[in-house]
Amino acid sequence: MPRMCEICEKTSSMESGRKKLMSQYNPTPKRRKKPNLQSARIPSVVNNKKFKPFAGKKVVACAKCIKTLGKKK
Repeated sequence: MPRMCEICEKTSSMESGRKKLMSQYNPTPKRRKKPNLQSARIPSVVNNKKFKPFAGKKVVACAKCIKTLGKKK
């Protein structure tokens, strides 16, 4: 199973930070940030065109897509 949201295709990304140490910045190693993936069942009746192809299926989606799915117009 790939680490990717099936709806918005969000994947992991690299992050590099800087830490301040005694008035100078100290480079820190790069880290990989992973999306918050969760399994969710998409309802069969969906009004949003973004979710239409996945209607009635169980998918692995990021938390942002699941939050959007719960919104009503």
